[in-house]
Amino acid sequence: LKSTKRTVDSPFKSPVKAQRKTLTMMSTVHFSFGLGCAVALLSSRVTLVSAFTNPVFQETTSLRRTSPSKKEGVEIEMPDFDELFNRISRVSPLARLALEGQAVDQGGLAAVNDRNSKDLKWKVIESGKKGTIHHIDKIDNFQKLQCPIIRFRSSLKGPCVPERFADFIMSYDERSKWDPQIAEVQELYPIYDLAAANLAMGMGRFGDCTHLGVGYCQTKANFVVPPREQLTLCGVQSFDCGSAVIWGTEMEEWHNHLLPEGERHTRAKSHLFATTLVPTGPDSFDVEYVLQMDVGGKIPAFLTTPVLVDTVRGLFRHAKTVYADEEGELAKYLKEKKAKENVLAEQSLLMTP
Repeated sequence: LKSTKRTVDSPFKSPVKAQRKTLTMMSTVHFSFGLGCAVALLSSRVTLVSAFTNPVFQETTSLRRTSPSKKEGVEIEMPDFDELFNRISRVSPLARLALEGQAVDQGGLAAVNDRNSKDLKWKVIESGKKGTIHHIDKIDNFQKLQCPIIRFRSSLKGPCVPERFADFIMSYDERSKWDPQIAEVQELYPIYDLAAANLAMGMGRFGDCTHLGVGYCQTKANFVVPPREQLTLCGVQSFDCGSAVIWGTEMEEWHNHLLPEGERHTRAKSHLFATTLVPTGPDSFDVEYVLQMDVGGKIPAFLTTPVLVDTVRGLFRHAKTVYADEEGELAKYLKEKKAKENVLAEQSLLMTP
């Protein structure tokens, strides 16, 4: 496969960590968005970014790069990681800082300057310091996809534990605590070898990929939207400074054979999703959550956008409660995580010649 070389301006060069973090990473009907590193073409109603013309997945079979999953006989198509992370960095300034290795040094969201993105005409929905989410903005009909890209920013109290935040979104047990619409979330095909994924990403250019896999989710019907389903490739990029980028993008139609057996529902599509967490101190961190989601069908965006915004508010309210209770649920989680890491370390020592 010949891949066009497009890199983030200052590639993150941290070495891949030896120990892999265990993280239950699953798909969700909750994310997506598009981005790119190029000049935007603007009209009164549409924002286009030319770099988005490059596909994340390859429709031509001979051009695809695949990697085996942990399910025998199932291969996962690898995306164009240069394109993917350039898109993420284009619409998420905090993710860009993390990918450049500068997020912590520059102070998280305090270093974000939206005036550097003049070609992207973000419209402020809400801005203020009082709420858990202190800033929400959007671009309508981004990339002519008939749905907005929405960006949420928050500053939370508590230690920065990205794996826990990913669980809120991608584990059914956690998701169901704050999202009454979720019906099913499961990881279908985790990648067999994370080292292969890191090699495909350029060995540290985008941090350390600590989880990668294809997941499925389904939502319940509500007063606006009938049940929806998604098939999403999700991953987690971790950095030595404690930052992380949790990302996801919808699989294409030629991947439909990966869908689980059972009744099919209208397909929702997360064009791209990214949540970036950056520690701002020993007991605080910033979060930037960006998504562009097409719920499918013919329901207009002005009906679905308020539902989506309200759902994300629920996520952050739940996160605020969990992270603030350091002696409760979070302490239990960190204790279990440490125990798992110790077991993995012991196994590594036993396998060392």
